[in-house]
Amino acid sequence: MPLDDAPLDLSLEAEEFLVWLSAERGRARNTVAAYRRDLTQYEAWLRDRGTDVNAVAHDDLVDWVAAQRDSGAAASTTARRLAAIRSFHRFMVTERYRPDDPTGRLDGVRTPSGIPKPLTEAEVTSLLDAVLGNDPLARRDRALLELMYATGARVAEMVGLSVGDVDFDHRMVRLYGKGSKERLVPFGRAAGRALDDWFSPSGRAALVPAQWKRRGDAEAVFLNQRGGRLSRQGVWLIIKKYGQRAGITAELSPHVLRHSCATHLLDHGADLRIVQEMLGHASISTTQVYTRVSQERLWDVYRSAHPRATARSSA
Repeated sequence: MPLDDAPLDLSLEAEEFLVWLSAERGRARNTVAAYRRDLTQYEAWLRDRGTDVNAVAHDDLVDWVAAQRDSGAAASTTARRLAAIRSFHRFMVTERYRPDDPTGRLDGVRTPSGIPKPLTEAEVTSLLDAVLGNDPLARRDRALLELMYATGARVAEMVGLSVGDVDFDHRMVRLYGKGSKERLVPFGRAAGRALDDWFSPSGRAALVPAQWKRRGDAEAVFLNQRGGRLSRQGVWLIIKKYGQRAGITAELSPHVLRHSCATHLLDHGADLRIVQEMLGHASISTTQVYTRVSQERLWDVYRSAHPRATARSSA
């Protein structure tokens, strides 16, 4: 029986991690199911090696990456699995199941270049989960990343957001795209919770200066440490920071989150015209590039999952 299909129980720590993803982080059922599959594969490999999640060391994980490569797993598949493993071990440290993170010094898995370069859903989750703590800057960064991924907004649209552009009750945001074209885009519960935390007394209010230095800063949704409107460069630095913390080796930028949002919507069956409207594309041809990316991802999954996808004919 293939390892991924083996009916193996997960450790208690892994089960609690999956509950945390669902209950505390609000991850979708499909995302949690994907984590379960990846962690099942991981823990089965550890058992075959004679160890477990409480004893696994850095060298074991180096061997795990090598074993993935030797098994023929696509680089994107290995990167996705590693992102899940990193998130799990950070959870174990946070919950004090073990004092160290064996993935901390582990190099990432490089994936083949291609444009665009969306993150996997597991990598996005790993990026979002890398924002730890509840200080004002952590609340801001969590809300920023969640909202960017939820809406597929351009970086200029995000830093240009004013408080009046956000409808908290109906979870809608007004974005001004190229040519000052206005559109309304929904955002989900995860982004809504993050925004609520950011707009709590312990969030944005803590960064409000005694006196605003520039006109318009008082209405800015996202503030920098000095109480001014967050800049494009500030957003880039935030994404880079948490990408490094999450161990994501793929090139990261605000546009990568936009690519990822669009690709994942199409992966889950969203209509191309709806994605076009959501992203603010003037032409459907601009949006169609994500269809190609989604199809390529589908082929990656098919080749790695179907038992005869790469089988040679015996005729």
